Amino acid sequence: MTIRPHILLLAGSFEARRVAEALTARGLSYAGWLSEPPRGDAVMPQTPELRCFDDAQAMQAAMVQGKFTAVLDASHGFDRTITQQATQAAMALGIPYLRLERPVWDVAQNANWQAAADVSSANHMIAAGERVFCATGWDSLVDFTPFRGAVLMLRQTRRHTRPAPYPFVELVFGDPPFNAADEQALFTQLKVDTLICRNLGGAASRPKLDAAAALGLKVILIERPVPPQGLDSVECIDQAMAWIHAL
Repeated sequence: MTIRPHILLLAGSFEARRVAEALTARGLSYAGWLSEPPRGDAVMPQTPELRCFDDAQAMQAAMVQGKFTAVLDASHGFDRTITQQATQAAMALGIPYLRLERPVWDVAQNANWQAAADVSSANHMIAAGERVFCATGWDSLVDFTPFRGAVLMLRQTRRHTRPAPYPFVELVFGDPPFNAADEQALFTQLKVDTLICRNLGGAASRPKLDAAAALGLKVILIERPVPPQGLDSVECIDQAMAWIHAL
């Protein structure tokens, strides 16, 4: 008797929503997990659970409880904790695991683009007096100290009333999805000199890069964290769906 797959979909990326739509359209059984609340208005057909684990053993126990037969990891490209835990848990349980991760942007395609290993490294690349627009998240702010620029404008996609934790930080609220024309207008209004963002790759996060390119701005791209060794991975949704159908 063939066991019908029950997929654990680790969400957090644009691709995760598309995979969820494809799974739903095909009537395949799955459940989604997120490590943090979703951004923007785009929703998955089946509401994912917010799940965080102390270690791989805790995730493994939750996988057993959920009776999952395979793991498709389409989590955020910079959330390596959940990927590390998922690979270890899946290996311990002997169930298939696949990472879906889009290619990063090629820094060499624009002379104004530079790569930085992490936020702290990017901070050292900021010149005195620069007005910097940043999309690296609240938790990254500590890595911008001490700050040599004039101001660090931090994009926030969730509304809140928390004050900026440092005097050099200004909060800029916005609701995704964004487009290049609006981003260009925003950068012009804010008199941005430099854009710092994570190298996520893909089209959904691309508008700010296109806007910066149109304005000739300096761009610093934070490199994606190195994935666990020996990770089985694909780069597109069709490949991920083919893997699921082969289970």
